[in-house]
Amino acid sequence: MNATMLTPQSEISLRQPACDPQNWLLDPEIIFLNHGAFGACPRRVLEFQNEWRLRLERQPLQFLGRELEPLLDCARAALAQLVGAETDDLVFVPNTTTGVNTVLRSLEFRSGDELLVTSQEYNACRNALDFVAGRTGARVVVAKIPFPLPSAGDALATVLENVTSRTRLALLDHVTSQTGIVMPIARWVGELAARGVDSLVDGAHAPGMIPLNLKELGATYYTGNCHKWLCAPKGAAFLQVRRDRQKFIRPLTISHGANSARTDRSRFLIEFAWTGTADPSAYLSVPEALRFIGSSLPGGWPEVMARNHALALAARKILCAALRIPEPCPEEFIGSLAAIPIPDAAPDDWPRLPLNEYPLQDQLREKHKIEVPIISWPAPPKRALRISAQLYNSLPQYELLVKALITELRGS
Repeated sequence: MNATMLTPQSEISLRQPACDPQNWLLDPEIIFLNHGAFGACPRRVLEFQNEWRLRLERQPLQFLGRELEPLLDCARAALAQLVGAETDDLVFVPNTTTGVNTVLRSLEFRSGDELLVTSQEYNACRNALDFVAGRTGARVVVAKIPFPLPSAGDALATVLENVTSRTRLALLDHVTSQTGIVMPIARWVGELAARGVDSLVDGAHAPGMIPLNLKELGATYYTGNCHKWLCAPKGAAFLQVRRDRQKFIRPLTISHGANSARTDRSRFLIEFAWTGTADPSAYLSVPEALRFIGSSLPGGWPEVMARNHALALAARKILCAALRIPEPCPEEFIGSLAAIPIPDAAPDDWPRLPLNEYPLQDQLREKHKIEVPIISWPAPPKRALRISAQLYNSLPQYELLVKALITELRGS
């Protein structure tokens, strides 16, 4: 990511939202600095989604039985163009966790096989890996990636040091959820492939945050969300499978496509296009999200990503300065998320159920009207604050966060 992609106009606008916050349904009384959690969908895209729902309900058989497949083809084509994929190598799934589960549950592993993962893998997907390993006798091998992280070389070496002749698959985050690090995924994928190891990339945060060219990346499997940085409705994500592996990957729900006699398209596309009656409006609204967000700035999606990147860097800088700590990783690791280590929690300030939130997160929301996550990293009492930067955010919001954070830390 390169902040020089910004136009002079957007550089100035870091102190202002890049587009009207009224374009979103977010509570205007709350400073929302947590886009990375579940994203936020613009009003226009939600209206577009509702138009699809109305069309479905006016004639369900016509829509689902006769019209849906070509409509999904068009939506997949629009998404494939943005992420640099072949349209027929990409299918929709509800979320990245489903994409990861789909691949892991489709593949066959045996006792003695090794499944490589890093210590920063998203908890839900790590659970899926552990589940599959437990059922098959495979062994999960964890490459420990520290945070703070001084260089990309350290992360690359740590993963490769854990590859053996028994390594069958590597599950790797493209952008880590907890710490917001953009990992050296292209180098990982290339080095693993040279060693005969397939890669399953958890790209939950990558689409819309950083430029993607999945054909060039060459990962065996890649899954990413559309509801986060692409700002599509909740329930839209994709799974890309390399052409030579598609015959092995089946949807989690086996349906009519399993015994289809059709020859006009791949079984991969046929099975994933229909897994039972569901609301496809989130998938069909992805092109509108791409259009709406991409038209928000003169430079289109490259400028959107560059602007959010520049804002995340600027916000991280003022937070680290206020806390008098060094920036925890080089700028090359940052997209539109940034995590900053903060002082350890006191024994009575550890995360609380049911949301496992720190009291500090509650205090920032309730007393200062700021929604920002406090992450346990790597485990209590260690913690980090993670900020997000989206078009509706601006630098003064993070300046208010700094004041509120310092106030609460001094009082704790």
